[in-house]
Amino acid sequence: MMDWMRYTLEDFQTALESPSPTPGGGTASAVALGQASALTIMVCNLTLGKDKWISGWDAAERANLEAKQVMSITGDLANRDSQSFDAVMKSFRLPKESESEREIRKKKIVEATLYAAEVPFETAKHAVELLRTMPELAKHGNGNAVSDIGVASLLASAACKGAIFNVDINLDSISDKEIGFNMRNLTPKILEECSILSREIMQIVRDRINS
Repeated sequence: MMDWMRYTLEDFQTALESPSPTPGGGTASAVALGQASALTIMVCNLTLGKDKWISGWDAAERANLEAKQVMSITGDLANRDSQSFDAVMKSFRLPKESESEREIRKKKIVEATLYAAEVPFETAKHAVELLRTMPELAKHGNGNAVSDIGVASLLASAACKGAIFNVDINLDSISDKEIGFNMRNLTPKILEECSILSREIMQIVRDRINS
């Protein structure tokens, strides 16, 4: 079983550039979320316990807790994303000679495709949860690391938006629009919140850099 977290950065990038469909954009989105989490934790560590930034300790504690929780699952999300797409490809290779085989194949394709949407949907939700902690950290955390929380927010935003691309492309291939209805309904709201938070964080970062 593939474990992308055991790859070097160079090996992972080599795998991404290969003609193999996995790892792809969904896996890369989960990895980006992991990097966003790690950067957020770094800013928290540079804030907590520093008297100069005592006004940011509460924000750093909240962000640190969320970022650690998110980072702990991003490797699993990356692996599951690749595995889910491999399962979709495997389902398309099922036999289809008889009517019963075609029915089984159709059911397996839908099941695998739905799961291939559910994994990046998780990534997108966790990305927004992380982003929610960043405005206060950007505003009150260690000012010397405000650019780092800006980069973290960009990575989290890219992870969210990239993951939702993968949600959409998988759901759109399922003809029954009642399947995955909850995801279809929630993805626009997640994207909107992601954009609002991203703009807010960017403005705070720019203001602090330019102050």
